[in-house]
Amino acid sequence: MHLLCDPHTHTLFSRHAYSTLEENVRAAAARGLELLGTTEHYSKMLWPEGDPRNFQYYMNFGVWPREVDGVYLAHGAEADIVDLEGHLFGHDILVDHHFSGRAFEKPRTLKDIVFKDCDYVIASVHDKTFTKGSTQAQMTQAYLGALDDPKVFILGHIGRTGLDIDVEEILLRARELGKCIEINEHSLMGDYGKSPTRCRAIAEKCAELGVQIVTSSDAHISYDVGRFDTVAGLLEEVHFPEELIVTRSREAFLGVLSHMGDTPRS
Repeated sequence: MHLLCDPHTHTLFSRHAYSTLEENVRAAAARGLELLGTTEHYSKMLWPEGDPRNFQYYMNFGVWPREVDGVYLAHGAEADIVDLEGHLFGHDILVDHHFSGRAFEKPRTLKDIVFKDCDYVIASVHDKTFTKGSTQAQMTQAYLGALDDPKVFILGHIGRTGLDIDVEEILLRARELGKCIEINEHSLMGDYGKSPTRCRAIAEKCAELGVQIVTSSDAHISYDVGRFDTVAGLLEEVHFPEELIVTRSREAFLGVLSHMGDTPRS
């Protein structure tokens, strides 16, 4: 099985990750990857305040080369889902000035500023506090709402959270919008209880319903970039259709990304 893209990785910017962008790029090239997506955490776990100076990383993507040693560099963010409506972090933080101090003509949300130059966003749940006491329908709606954000291309590690969600409803919405479900190595290998079992069931349901997936390392250190051994084994065991694996090539990934949202809603 050829998995030639790693669209979910982190660098030192994410604070609990350990490698530089350069180190991750070198690791990707050494593993023969065609595309590396750098998707730093965009959430309250990084900074306690919403000052744009803390997030200027996302506003300078223009200095990156698009390709290094045959590896396409994609700009992304892993944004936290923060409520049962599916809003993403920063949706309610108003900013009236650029990180340089220059005033904007009118205030903007931090989310819009951060997302502006991202190629895509991964929407994930890390802090589950907002789901306490909620129903399955409400928890499901959190993911449905996130999928409706035009920048969200991927739902991150939905099998890891252990939330009581209607998986089929979420997968059908992702298919409808031309978006992807993530199956990541970290969720299969980490200490996440029943996560591997849930991830397998999600992969099987995606295959059954014809839902596109992305595979990723969720690497927080360069040594893990491009490591998909467990994911590849799982997909082979469930006979997952290769045409539904968006990360099979750079061409496939960028092609699906470019058409995201083209499918009319029923």
